[in-house]
Amino acid sequence: MSVVEQYARAHIVTDEDLREDPGAVPVILRYDPEADPRSVRVDLPGTDEWTFSRALLEQGLKVPAESGDVRVWPLGRVQAVVELHSDHGTSVVQFESKTLLRFLRRTYMAAPVAR
Repeated sequence: MSVVEQYARAHIVTDEDLREDPGAVPVILRYDPEADPRSVRVDLPGTDEWTFSRALLEQGLKVPAESGDVRVWPLGRVQAVVELHSDHGTSVVQFESKTLLRFLRRTYMAAPVAR
């Protein structure tokens, strides 16, 4: 099984005082089936990497879903939001849904869901 890594662009909103919208920023989506076949990782610029359930990401593309400090929900027909909460604040990351779907498809090719 191989690691799946996908580069994406996303809009990030934080609860910090931002003077300017930086526009779309590079984000790295990762899946390592040998390290943890049930989780995906999202690496945001300037922050720690977030790890959460692959099933949460999939469910959140269809209906609002939440687990611990992570929430995922569809935003219209073409976008999805991943909301991340930490002791340092909240980040809201807006993706194109097709980007996340493509990433999930690649993760399932690398390691199908164990039933």
